[in-house]
Amino acid sequence: MPNFKPNLLSMAILAFGAISLPTYAQDASSTEDAEDALEEVVVTGFRQSLVNALDKKRASDMVTEQLSADDLGGLPDVSMADALTRLPGISAVRTGGQAAEINIRGMSGGFVFSTLNGREQVSTSGSRSIEFDQYPSELISSAAVYKSPKASLIEGGVAGSVELETASPLERTQQHTFNANVRTMFNDRAGEISDAVEFGHRFSVSYQGKFADDTVGVALGYARLYQPSVSTQFVGLGYTNLVDVDKVEGDTEGPESNPAAEYVSEGMELQHRGGEETRDGYMATVQFEPTDTFSLKADAFLSKFDTESFARGFRAKFEGTSAAYANANVVDNYMIGGTVNRRSSGYTRVEIVNDDNTDYDEVQSYGINADWQVTDAFNVNFDLSLSKASSNFRNGLLWALVSEDANADTPVLDSNVSINYQLNGLSLPDVGFSQADDFSDINKVLVSKYGIYPYVNSDEISAARIDFKYDFDLPVLASIEAGVRITDREYSNDRSVFEYGNDSNFSTSEAPLRLTNDMVEVVSWEGDFAHFPDYLAIDVDKALNAWFPAGIPQPVQTWGAGNSGVVNPDPNSTRSYDWTMLQSGKVFEETLAAYVMANIDTELAGIPVTGNVGVRMIETDQSATSLENVGGDPLLGAQYVKDSAGYINDQFAPSIKGINYTDYLPQMNLNFALTDNDQVRIAAAKVMSRPPINRLASDTSYNISDTGEISANSSNSPSLKPFYATQYDLSYEHYFENTEGAIAVAVFYKDIDSTGIVTTSLPEFDFAGNGFAVPSTIIDELSGVPIPTRNGTYTVAYNDQNGGYVQGVEVAYTQVFNMLPEPFDTLGANLSYSYTESEIEKERVIGVSTVKQSLEGLSKNVASTSLFWNYKDFETRVSVRSRDSFVSDQVAVDAQTVFFSGETVVDYQASYNITDNLGVVFQVNNLTDEPTRSYFNTEDQTGTIQFFGRQFFLGVTYSM
Repeated sequence: MPNFKPNLLSMAILAFGAISLPTYAQDASSTEDAEDALEEVVVTGFRQSLVNALDKKRASDMVTEQLSADDLGGLPDVSMADALTRLPGISAVRTGGQAAEINIRGMSGGFVFSTLNGREQVSTSGSRSIEFDQYPSELISSAAVYKSPKASLIEGGVAGSVELETASPLERTQQHTFNANVRTMFNDRAGEISDAVEFGHRFSVSYQGKFADDTVGVALGYARLYQPSVSTQFVGLGYTNLVDVDKVEGDTEGPESNPAAEYVSEGMELQHRGGEETRDGYMATVQFEPTDTFSLKADAFLSKFDTESFARGFRAKFEGTSAAYANANVVDNYMIGGTVNRRSSGYTRVEIVNDDNTDYDEVQSYGINADWQVTDAFNVNFDLSLSKASSNFRNGLLWALVSEDANADTPVLDSNVSINYQLNGLSLPDVGFSQADDFSDINKVLVSKYGIYPYVNSDEISAARIDFKYDFDLPVLASIEAGVRITDREYSNDRSVFEYGNDSNFSTSEAPLRLTNDMVEVVSWEGDFAHFPDYLAIDVDKALNAWFPAGIPQPVQTWGAGNSGVVNPDPNSTRSYDWTMLQSGKVFEETLAAYVMANIDTELAGIPVTGNVGVRMIETDQSATSLENVGGDPLLGAQYVKDSAGYINDQFAPSIKGINYTDYLPQMNLNFALTDNDQVRIAAAKVMSRPPINRLASDTSYNISDTGEISANSSNSPSLKPFYATQYDLSYEHYFENTEGAIAVAVFYKDIDSTGIVTTSLPEFDFAGNGFAVPSTIIDELSGVPIPTRNGTYTVAYNDQNGGYVQGVEVAYTQVFNMLPEPFDTLGANLSYSYTESEIEKERVIGVSTVKQSLEGLSKNVASTSLFWNYKDFETRVSVRSRDSFVSDQVAVDAQTVFFSGETVVDYQASYNITDNLGVVFQVNNLTDEPTRSYFNTEDQTGTIQFFGRQFFLGVTYSM
């Protein structure tokens, strides 16, 4: 296995060039040759998009990858996430079978910074990384991935920065263009899932035009996606329990705290998932250029992505030490098979789940830009922007349990619960249930609990920037650029809850619901899952209307009627939901950035050298609202805090906490034109990525024991600092002279200071000295005597010190084989490969076990292949994307960080132009129905096995 050391990389940088990949370019031979070629053939479609992208890559002053559409609607992908994964060193994490988050050079989405038309974008995800499936490819005219930054670019990407661009109509050669696409869609696994939608559609329409002697330009676009969201999945739950299941005498394989014990899973899920996803995207641009020296451009982008989905099936909960275990199959001290039985006093159970979820996401982006060429040498650019995102995710859960007799006056839980299972690594497990015949029996199944758990997020950033450029007529210095940017960002998160009933037994005070025939349907498994037992799918709306005839209560943000700090509690309730109050709040972030950059144009030993050298300064002021538990002491700021349900808590002091800091980021890009067709790029920079915006929330709470010891906990913190790295890039690019295409090779090295946020325990922490409002004494409740307080442990989130290098090699090759005889002279290939490695290993606690995992998002080997061919009016291509195993999150009951197995995804497309304006297109995504597979520490410990199905598209395109 290659092992790239920093000193080897330094030698490589000194010795020869390196890469940054392409994605297509046209050879710039002589003007005469180009004119002759244009007379012979007009290149369009996918081939033209490669040519345009290579031209942009060739002209760039940075290490970059490019995507270009021949026109709006020209990119074939469902979203920009799919489109970007065709570029070298870029891979995607599939969510619901569709690419959403992208990884760059082995680093996860949290290290990827994104802009639209040069403006920072906020996200619906509650983090910094945007969800690229929110951006329809039909409304994006080009995209760039900057792997090396320059001082004039907005800071934020340790992995890299992604720039999306919408249309600029005055830059078009045509006076007016119109494009329309209509495609129907079919998912071949939807038929296996009761009530799932099988058919969907894609539709887009766009117009670009120039008016008033080409001084006014207008671009308008609309794109709609309506698609089935389906999957059939097994999910293994985390190993959160320690139990001695093998009863081996003298066993010492477990942790120090319990050496005889084995790690035992929480349980497992088997589910059918279905639903509908609807995305509506809108784009508008107006340009005004009354003279050659002044341009005014205003643009707007809006995308609404709504999901209505359901999840049905089983959830087996083992419940740790309360269960009885037999025939345990233990590998590496993890139980991966055996029998789990419910004890008389235990809670082991199989829940029949019927979840009903909705997610309404919206992103908006608005900007206005003025560019003024004041003199021949002096330029001023002024930009105002607003980016907004909102997400309303409503997680509705309906649990049902098996009773001895559902028609009894007082139903009794069937406690004869036995679960036999054997995990089979990356294949489906063998599972048997003692209650299997009862899961589909309406005379046995009762609904025991309903819960609603909304997550409502909003994120908004306004920004203003001004940039200056002055050109020089000097031997080395071509121009100087400088600028200032200010931003104001506010993020809010709101949690609320409604719960009724019990998920582990039948509640006497909130009685279970008896089902009727009109509420249920018996569902069977098909295909690879056919050996699992039938179950009752429950119509959630009908069940809830019967359970709550006066109307379904809505979730609230509340302390809970039984919370210990509430001064007006309900004696009939013991429930506490203070997490809805403590996890709700706002984060504020203001920045001031300034830069100066020198652009270079000179010669060194007869070799033309261009590029830039500069530095960027950023001042950051970040803070968050806080509810700090001060034990009800008014001298420490305790107030009466009233919730949405009317309950009042007197233990907390509201405040705003935060920090400010300043960063300096030097950056350099040098490009050496060895020949007309060969160039070497060298780049070096210090880069940063800020923590996820939701991790800057303040959720600190502390407790003072009866003996006066102070302890506190904070899983997030407004004191978190950015992640920093120093990076070096070296690339070599060769552009073919007699054919369209290029080959590029690059090496890169990143020295990363910190790669994540962890929690640590700080003993004898000086609370008062660090700004905590803590009392110097407390009063003993029995004696009334003052007791001095003393410092205890503070468990706090902080930037880890687990840095190290990430380094690798990238290779890209694009060529149209016009040297072949007809009709194969239009055959072409676009290939890329990257190898990435890192010394960084992060220790993560999965349940009760600590495991070492690689950097999130890092696949050592990532490859992308597109083979294309067009003959007269016919064009076809096949694309293959593959990546090695990597670490990311799977979502079950809670988020779990796991290893994802390597995967290969194949897509195919063919199109035919019936006339110059009208064409037909056929497309298949995920041609081989590649599933997602994950595991915990080894492949024996199955995580997720999820099948999504193939997506078939058939449609027509029209342009004029």
